[in-house]
Amino acid sequence: MAQRALRLGFAGTPTFSVPALDALVRSQHLVRAVFTKPDRPAGRGRHVQLSPVKQRALALGLPVLEPGTFKSVETLNALRALDLDALVVVAYGLILPPPALAAPRLGCYNIHASLLPRWRGAAPIQRALLAGDRVSGVSIMRMEAGLDTGPLLATRAVDIEDDDTGGTLHDRLAVVGARLLCETLDALARGPVPETPQPEAGITYAHKISKAEAEIDWRADAAEVLRKVRAFNPTPVAQTRWDGEQLRVWEAQLAPTAAGEAPGSAAAPAGTVIGAAPRGIDVRCGEGALRITRLQPAGRKPMSAAELLNSRPLAGARFSSS
Repeated sequence: MAQRALRLGFAGTPTFSVPALDALVRSQHLVRAVFTKPDRPAGRGRHVQLSPVKQRALALGLPVLEPGTFKSVETLNALRALDLDALVVVAYGLILPPPALAAPRLGCYNIHASLLPRWRGAAPIQRALLAGDRVSGVSIMRMEAGLDTGPLLATRAVDIEDDDTGGTLHDRLAVVGARLLCETLDALARGPVPETPQPEAGITYAHKISKAEAEIDWRADAAEVLRKVRAFNPTPVAQTRWDGEQLRVWEAQLAPTAAGEAPGSAAAPAGTVIGAAPRGIDVRCGEGALRITRLQPAGRKPMSAAELLNSRPLAGARFSSS
């Protein structure tokens, strides 16, 4: 069957959305407009910051719309006036009400960074790492009013590597999702694509990450603490307290349990530094030990364990929660 170009709208905001937008612009399909969340102040200076999607769309010369909501008559009329075949939604950040979902001829399609129905919700990448999942992936879903409940058109699995962080897995899934999206849209351009309802079994929710979750509880086992360090790199970054100040933990690995402790000695309390060497700072956990290799004291840039130890001894120090 002959394939034709689709008239598309694109709705996205953060960095994760950008590879999909780039892929659509390179495809045979026509991106008629880009929707993104309105500019907002950010950083210490509270300067107005353009979203990554807006920056990319402007560089590509695409029309940009920044509605605060899709519930207004004006926004719905603007969407309908585009006469879209489909609206692609990638980490947009605004809820689309039923009238908006029904506006494009073929509907609205979403890239979700998990193998649905596992990890519906706001933070699927971090939740997968926190849970110790060995496989993640992307799903292309036709959107419904429910939270990530729509039928699936395509999925693609991605292995989670032992050294993956929230950042590295995010980047891989963004690229895989962009590729799978284009394949799916090409199929839609040829005719109807089979849809698979999500099963009721296996549903989990990836609730939004709170800053409080970044606090390390050293009473947990070392493997659990390591999963937190990996999941929260690059944001919000796992953290602990040292001498009353914040200490952010960027990179770590499991350490030999007995590192720095004499054979037969009583186990040090959780959070105690039991070994400090250029290769890493070993910290006792509830079970096992964590070797911190990259960290960031308050008011400083991230640095290696060796760089920190050059200026401040840590042997016997005790880390704690807030």
